[in-house]
Amino acid sequence: MKKHLTTPTDIVGKRRHGFLKRMRSKAGRKILSRRRRKGRKRICIS
Repeated sequence: MKKHLTTPTDIVGKRRHGFLKRMRSKAGRKILSRRRRKGRKRICIS
């Protein structure tokens, strides 16, 4: 069987789930506000 060789990198993670990406859309801003309200130490990967 073939092995899954890709390993997640920091830069890709930041581009996909980072703060700036979240701020771009209305839904993303909703996620951030929800996490702030919950009292998360990290609201996303900055």
